[in-house]
Amino acid sequence: MTEDIRVVAHFVDGKLLKGTTRDFQPNRPSFHLRPPDGGEPYEVISTGLKALFFVRDLKGKPQRRNIRGFLTAPGATTHGKKVVVRFADGEILYGYSHTYSEQADGFFVFPADTSSNNLRIYVFLAATTAVKLGPDADSFARAVLRKRIA
Repeated sequence: MTEDIRVVAHFVDGKLLKGTTRDFQPNRPSFHLRPPDGGEPYEVISTGLKALFFVRDLKGKPQRRNIRGFLTAPGATTHGKKVVVRFADGEILYGYSHTYSEQADGFFVFPADTSSNNLRIYVFLAATTAVKLGPDADSFARAVLRKRIA
């Protein structure tokens, strides 16, 4: 038996789709999403997606943006090395990744804030403007924090 996985699909045009999936594979051009009300699943084409958020709850929770916590966190955990992702729309994601590669179409990120609603996020590289790893991620986060304080 395949488990229903709760996801929120964020598109580069700002559209959001919520539901469950059983067949998302990063190397496939589409997957099926069943709406939260239990209707028939429909096909979601991966082109145009910014990120696919694997979540605890489809209702969501206010996202904490604790840059200071990210800066004091270890440089690596069991989820990989520190990573900062800037999306083309300006959103910034802080977390850890084992799977980032410039040659891939995307990669998984585990959020730095383990108490957030997000369990993991699949980032579509085409929707990003910057990806920084390790010490570069810390430098990037410090620069963002300085801009927010100024």
